Parts: sequence; structure tokens; C-alpha cells
Amino acid sequence: MNDAETSSISSQPLKIGLISISDRASQGVYQDLGLPALKEWFARALVSPFTVCEKLIADDRATITATIIDLVDNQKCDLVITTGGTGPSRRDVTPEATLAAATREMPGFGEQMRQISLKFVPTAILSRQTAVLRETDDHAALVMNLPGQPKAIAQTLEGLRSETGEVTTPGIFAAVPYCIDLMGGPFIETDPLVVKVFRPKAAKAT
Repeated sequence: MNDAETSSISSQPLKIGLISISDRASQGVYQDLGLPALKEWFARALVSPFTVCEKLIADDRATITATIIDLVDNQKCDLVITTGGTGPSRRDVTPEATLAAATREMPGFGEQMRQISLKFVPTAILSRQTAVLRETDDHAALVMNLPGQPKAIAQTLEGLRSETGEVTTPGIFAAVPYCIDLMGGPFIETDPLVVKVFRPKAAKAT
């Protein structure tokens, strides 16, 4: 990272928007599992300061898009994560709703999520998870679609390890902090025992 890129990094705490998407959970039919799983993971993984803004909403395309836009444009979240609604059923509209809020797509995140899930089930190819950037004149955020199951959320974020603890399949969060660096967001540090961040050697906090 050059000096211009380093100087643009924010010193503010990371602000994370969490969106759990489920018709029945949002109606109180059953307990939502996505938001608690995400909050628990970030509490374990992050050692730098952060705040969370959480939303539990119905599986409705317009509502999902509006929620993403609100979290980025108005709440000024640096990272927005959705869970649920990424399969092939007609009610699964999260990827389309996410793309509707996007200024640019980041397809590598979705590709890596499917690679992780394929280690367990061949039906991972049915997942349509994606990631995008949403950018305004004075702010930018990374938006990612994650699975809905707590175990899959953790595996997707931190990756897979061998019995000796060696990382065999990198998780997507290893690339998130540097992505946010390049967008001018906060400098994020993690517990390497949970997930080790990758940055070029020249990248450092200001």
C-alpha cells in the first residue's frame, strides 16, 4: 500500500451492519439464529473496536435493498453482512436485492464461499451468494451475502483448518480488512487464532 492509500484509512471503529433475512423469523414464528451467530463470531474474531447495527427483516427484495442502502448511506456502516435467502427457491432474492444496492460487484467472495461449502456438500453449487461495494460521494461499504446456518457462517468467515490447526481453505474474512483499507474504512485487526488477516507488507495503520 502506498502512502496515499495508507493515509486514507479511517481511525474510527469499524461499524458493521448485520441483516438476517427470514419471513418466519421476522414474524416471530421461530427464533432467528443468524444475528446471534454473527455477533458471537465477531466478538471472537475482532480485537480492534467495532459497533453493530442489526436488522431482522422479511424475505422481500425491495425491503432487503432498502435496508442495505440505509445501513450504508445513513448509518455509515463500513461492512454489511446478510444471512439467508441465497438459494434457488423463488423466495430467495437476497443476491438480486444486494446487486440492486451495488455500485460494483466483488465476485471473488462468492466464489470462495462456494469453495468452502463444497468441502462438505455438493449442493453448495446451488448457493448464489455474492458480494458488492456500495459507494456514495463520502462513504463506501463492502456488502456480503452469507449462509443462514451458524456453523456455515463461521466456516465461511474463518475458513477450514487441519487437525494440526493449519489453514487448508482460507475464509473470506482474511481478505475483508484490506478491502476496507482500500475503501478508506477503519483499520481492522483480528485474533489470528480465529482468522488471520492478509495484507501486503507495506500496509499499516496510521
